[in-house]
Amino acid sequence: MAEIRIENVRKEFGSFVAVQGSTLTIEDGTFFVMLGPSGCGKTTTLRMIAGLELPSSGRILLDGEDVTMRRAAARDIAFVFQMYALYPHMDVRGNIGFPLRCQGVPRAEVRQRVAETARLLRIGHLLDRPVSALSGGDRQRVALGRAIVREPKAFLMDEPLGALDTEFRHLMCTELRDLHDRLGATTVYVTHDQLEAMSMADRIAVMRHGVIEQFGPPQDLYDRPATMYVADFLGSPPMNFLAFQGAVGRGDRRVMIDGAEVPVPELREDRGEGPLALGVRPEHVRFDDAAPLRGEVVGAEYMGTTQIVTVATAGGALKARIPSNRVVRSGERVGLAFRSAGLSLFDAASGRALRSALHDLAPVEFAAGGVRHG
Repeated sequence: MAEIRIENVRKEFGSFVAVQGSTLTIEDGTFFVMLGPSGCGKTTTLRMIAGLELPSSGRILLDGEDVTMRRAAARDIAFVFQMYALYPHMDVRGNIGFPLRCQGVPRAEVRQRVAETARLLRIGHLLDRPVSALSGGDRQRVALGRAIVREPKAFLMDEPLGALDTEFRHLMCTELRDLHDRLGATTVYVTHDQLEAMSMADRIAVMRHGVIEQFGPPQDLYDRPATMYVADFLGSPPMNFLAFQGAVGRGDRRVMIDGAEVPVPELREDRGEGPLALGVRPEHVRFDDAAPLRGEVVGAEYMGTTQIVTVATAGGALKARIPSNRVVRSGERVGLAFRSAGLSLFDAASGRALRSALHDLAPVEFAAGGVRHG
């Protein structure tokens, strides 16, 4: 299998900078997800790893070898495109088996491996159909099969489940992860869907405007966001931010919001007067009549065992995930208490975390290209 390393990789299209000096290591056998909105640079980074785009500067190493200028066919990787890229004149069996025939694999082995792959993807009954007669979801499964059947050093996948219906997408998330675990191959997966990323990834890189904002295990990114952008991008609903003005100092364990003292984890740095934001996940909010911080209920969304209640406060709207049997009414005044160990404090001007939830942050470096983590 293979470790993938990108070093100071930058990609420019004329005056537009798509990727700004990215550096990261994708360890051998890791399921690595690049997560972010459209236009953030994640697909461009993937295409540079694949050899479909050449970086403007920087290096790409595959299994310790510099492959920056090596053509895609010489990198022993399999790429699953977002838009299928199937051969329309071939049937399903021919499309899946094509990479093996190109490698000179014996015909009997090709038949066996194609059948196994089709069974995994639940398209065995489609093997003799032309791909032009398939639905979009079935075509994406064929594209996945063509990559899976090769058993390469690394799989590169560009939003491969985007054309699938919700039920099959959830099923394929599980099966893709199971397949990855069985093969032990390095997988780099691009998506804008945080649920896909959180459910499958060993490590996630969150990208924005061509910059890697933060990367690490899913739980670390969720519990210890390095920036307000990461905190807002992950979570459904995302992290709440309560804005306030004030000065905080090393060792402080409380901040003042709308005249109420709110406990926070001990701060490790001084911060002068300026705009701040307290971040709290909806599941770390509870209603407490004795709490000094107050708000007014403006709506509730029933979610089965829980409900998402929106509360208006002086620092902004806040969403709380509470049990569905708790009766709340629009216009009701409630006290708000937070799980202090689950709070984050941000510099609202720069967006960076001064103190993040649950644990200390790993060192964060602010460079011209953005945020980088060791």
